[in-house]
Amino acid sequence: MIKVFKHSLGNRNLMKKDVLNIETVHQCNCCLGNKTLHPLVSVIDLSKTNLNQRTIKFDFYTILLLEGEAEDFLYGRKYYDYSNASIVFLTPGESIEIDKCKLVCTKGWLLAFHPDLLSRTSLGENIKNYSFFSYKPDEALHLSQREKTKVIECMYSIKEELQHPIDYHSKTLISRYIELLLDYCSRFYERQFITRSEANKVIIGQTDALLEEYIQSGKLESYILPSASYCADLLYLSPHYFCDVLKFETGKSIYEYFQEKRLEVSKRMLSKQGNTVSMVAEKLGYSSTQYFSHLFKKLAGISPSEYRLTQS
Repeated sequence: MIKVFKHSLGNRNLMKKDVLNIETVHQCNCCLGNKTLHPLVSVIDLSKTNLNQRTIKFDFYTILLLEGEAEDFLYGRKYYDYSNASIVFLTPGESIEIDKCKLVCTKGWLLAFHPDLLSRTSLGENIKNYSFFSYKPDEALHLSQREKTKVIECMYSIKEELQHPIDYHSKTLISRYIELLLDYCSRFYERQFITRSEANKVIIGQTDALLEEYIQSGKLESYILPSASYCADLLYLSPHYFCDVLKFETGKSIYEYFQEKRLEVSKRMLSKQGNTVSMVAEKLGYSSTQYFSHLFKKLAGISPSEYRLTQS
């Protein structure tokens, strides 16, 4: 099995000693027994690799398509996920830990492309929008047979273009093929969010509970709002995956979602005897009573004072 993780700065000495640092696409080709057709991009058939290194760090974007049954490559796969193949996305500087006994029999593909390839291209402008590059390994994409076929078709298109002698058009065409592949992966991730709908609703329920707990803890009185990273850490998710699930299920960012949650709590507090508008504003971490009143009226349609009267 292949495990993906990030090394902390504190492990630099360990990295130098135990990790093979592959700095260029050409080095990657040499390590995996592949011919270099372009210095900045390569498509490698994993079934033909001859790598024995335990851990590798890539200094370029890497996409791993791994074919295998659920028991071979879990990556967070659940019973409601497809099991024909899995894709893991790595940003420059991430590492993979390899069980070398199983690597030899692995079926799949590796796409490596250096950030320099993206300079002055559409993909270079849009690469930051593919948030799944920042997902954890156990948030990997699991493909159906049809989806796997489409991904492999994209890999072959890139591989075919690499057979052409490098010219003025190579960079544009190759980057477009990679962008097309990533666009398909975006579509497939959206499909996976749909098939994981019930699991995602559990995540939203857990988010509601932790936001409620955050409010009740009094932390808001220090004017510190819960961030996506705060929520994701408590839910054992990556921040980007958490934000994407929240957006997919609710259509809102964590800030927008929390504003609604605070409004719900403020209504409950205003319904209780003795809670003034200023007390509620302070408890919920609003910068001023005036700002709280403005935001409350904007979201609820009436002012906090008017709302209190309706609850008398």
